[in-house]
Amino acid sequence: MPTDQSFVDYVVEQIQTPYEIIAKKMFGEYGVWADGKFFALICDNKFFIKPTNSGKTFIGTPEEAPPYQGAKNYFLIDEKLEDKSWLTQLVKLTYEELPAPKPKKKRKKH
Repeated sequence: MPTDQSFVDYVVEQIQTPYEIIAKKMFGEYGVWADGKFFALICDNKFFIKPTNSGKTFIGTPEEAPPYQGAKNYFLIDEKLEDKSWLTQLVKLTYEELPAPKPKKKRKKH
């Protein structure tokens, strides 16, 4: 089942960080970035956030599942999705722990 745009918009609106949150279509589903740093996926109308040590500590016992067949497990955020302050804190902790994106190489012009 493909993800509804309304669900993507809802998830992005729930995250109240100072970072610019962007969801982009990827392979038929959505990737989610905070200030250019990839941190989550939205697949089949479900929100998956990259696992980190600080995220696991914050959540306690996270539900883990692969966002798509063949993927590594991510934290599946379900019931707490409606709690803006909880979700925002989780995104901040995840963002802070993930490495900065690698600079893109400039393509040579032919």
